[in-house]
Amino acid sequence: MIVQLADRTDRPGPAYLDALGPLRPLVEDESLTEIMVNGPGLVYVERNGRLEETDVRFADTDELLNVITEIARAVGRRIDAHNPICDARLLDGSRVAASIPPVAVNGPLLTIRKFSRNPLRIDDLIARRSLDQATAELLHAAVLARCNIVVSGGTGSGKTTLLNVISGFIPSTERIVTIEDAAELQLHQRHVCTLEARPARDGDDGITIRDLVHHSLRMRPDRIVVGECRGGEALDMLQAMNTGHDGSLTTIHANSPRDALSRLETLVLMADVDLPLRAIRQQVAGALDIIVQLSRLRDGSRRVTAVTEVLRMESETITMQELVRFEARGMDAEGRIMGELVPAGVRPELLATLEAMGLPLPSMFAATSRRL
Repeated sequence: MIVQLADRTDRPGPAYLDALGPLRPLVEDESLTEIMVNGPGLVYVERNGRLEETDVRFADTDELLNVITEIARAVGRRIDAHNPICDARLLDGSRVAASIPPVAVNGPLLTIRKFSRNPLRIDDLIARRSLDQATAELLHAAVLARCNIVVSGGTGSGKTTLLNVISGFIPSTERIVTIEDAAELQLHQRHVCTLEARPARDGDDGITIRDLVHHSLRMRPDRIVVGECRGGEALDMLQAMNTGHDGSLTTIHANSPRDALSRLETLVLMADVDLPLRAIRQQVAGALDIIVQLSRLRDGSRRVTAVTEVLRMESETITMQELVRFEARGMDAEGRIMGELVPAGVRPELLATLEAMGLPLPSMFAATSRRL
């Protein structure tokens, strides 16, 4: 139930904020990234990657239900016993997922993923130690070289944030089409076309991500950015990458680069096409260039843990080579995981593309290129 808003940058009005009841201070707290309500007497938040229980309480279940109902009403949706689930984008751009009985067995549940008014840039991620300067240079070079890039990671690992940041490397002279379930990307370029899926309702079949990928190919895109591949649209995305729409970017739920390839194979099968597994793997190997793996570590930090280059099919296997990997070095006195991203010491095939385009080589590979 995604609602298209006229202006995502407007602050919500006082009436909307008043409707939040006890949650209003949490929604207005810029240091929080997520608010999780597990019934009237238990509210958690996420701050700096860690969960914290708050002292926020609702008077009773009815008060919580009223807040959920008002949130749904504010974005033109309805939630009741006949429609007990609501996924929507709020007036400030935040995402909300609400569920009430009978699907929420122990009482109403509400999760709000806060919308960042000031989208992070690459310097912010470096400052937060999500990656280092050298790896940032590598990703910048990969985008300029029009590599097809998949950002892989688990839930809450920062995939959309990183996708937004590296999308910012796309030259402003290019036409960008973004496709999402809910429009969260905040690109700074002027020539950006934003498409948002619409769920089925009231007898309408809705508009899927796959529909929008098809549609985007007729829009003369220089780049296609899909917020997340999670269904049959993976096949259309791969075919677009293989037929001249290079430089495309997307995210996928997976715990390692190899798992990301397996996940893509599964998603392609969801497109209801009769393709043998080898043909699917050839599509994947021919389409993808770089997989950036993100992980949420035990200390709550979100880190780039690997950058891997997809090479080619050899027999029945897609071959890859790791360019960068995260090596942990224990914890500091405050319980934060220490470590660094270390080059694997191989020559990426990407370098040949950069050299042919006259682009500077990333610093981590300049010396390696001369030796190899």
